[in-house]
Amino acid sequence: MQKIKVGVVGTGFIGPAHIEALRRLPNVEVAALCEVNQELAQQKADQLGIARAYTFDELLKQDDIQSIHVCTPNFLHYQQSKAALLAGKHVICEKPLAKDLHEAEELVQLAKETGLVNAVHFNLRYYPLARQMKAMREQGELGDVYSIIGSYLQDWLFYETDYNWRLEPDKSGDSRAIADIGSHLMDIIEYITGLKTTAVLADFNTIHKTRKKPLKPVETYSGKMLQPEDYADVAINTEDHANVLLRFDNGNRGVITVSQVSAGRKNQLKLEIAGSKKTFAWNSEAPNEMWIGNRDGYNETLMRDPALVHPDVRSVISFPGGHNEGFPDTSKQMFKEVYAAIEAGKQPENPTFPTFADGYRELLICERILESNRKQAWVEV
Repeated sequence: MQKIKVGVVGTGFIGPAHIEALRRLPNVEVAALCEVNQELAQQKADQLGIARAYTFDELLKQDDIQSIHVCTPNFLHYQQSKAALLAGKHVICEKPLAKDLHEAEELVQLAKETGLVNAVHFNLRYYPLARQMKAMREQGELGDVYSIIGSYLQDWLFYETDYNWRLEPDKSGDSRAIADIGSHLMDIIEYITGLKTTAVLADFNTIHKTRKKPLKPVETYSGKMLQPEDYADVAINTEDHANVLLRFDNGNRGVITVSQVSAGRKNQLKLEIAGSKKTFAWNSEAPNEMWIGNRDGYNETLMRDPALVHPDVRSVISFPGGHNEGFPDTSKQMFKEVYAAIEAGKQPENPTFPTFADGYRELLICERILESNRKQAWVEV
């Protein structure tokens, strides 16, 4: 088998997660990675067991590299995705696709013109029971959507000494909690329900208006602490916590809460979708079961099992019931669909995976949420 050779750009938290998932695909070889300089690139390549190490410009010159995974901080996504497309490479980009709508729109258009495969890493769609909820809704089992309650809660920025580049608007953009994890929530709501968000009313809160930035490197999610003299005070203007009311194109309503300062919540996305026939509820920290609520009968719990889900959901399940699948499996299942398209050599007409156009849509909603918070008023999407 002629394997598709991949180059991964960026080796922070998410880059190695991409690498691990790609290594589980039989038709893919992670052939190279790149970092900000050759020395760091070589160091990371040695750690991760990757044969070739480059800076970004050198990586793009490698003719045998067919696809690029952009796993760098947000402010680099646009320029690196654009350069990769112009170099004739298929592109899988981390979210958000860009820092503003103009950049995202340009990437969508460029991807369309080149015909190259383009995807945004909204991997949470690939929890099997997320796709099961979508399939059940499409089969009419949910009925009309009456309301949606969603939340995405984390605690990794709980302390004032917790710090990361995502706290700096020049690197991450003007929104933090909404752009970082709220983007997944907004994407998965529209993906499962088939609804479009038409208006938003947002209210943000910055709990730690000053944070202590480490003067020494600390790995994301490591929980490591430094001494008081190892910190510098930094003013924070992006949100730790956000509440957003939503209006949908079927005339009904929803609400979401996003927080990165909820003690004990490590990475919990929760959804409750109430329909005219049933209610679906699901929690990403217990991803292998789904609650189904009924008015006139017993409530149900569906376990993730290829024998129990709808036929078109089975493709994103690799193990029998009782053998749990989790976060690393979502990227593998997404990349499996993306690399089937890359094997064909072009973007499908109706992709099953999230595309640059989906990245644009998420950024549009995020910008309207930001505008709503600034105005303290409803804003149409």
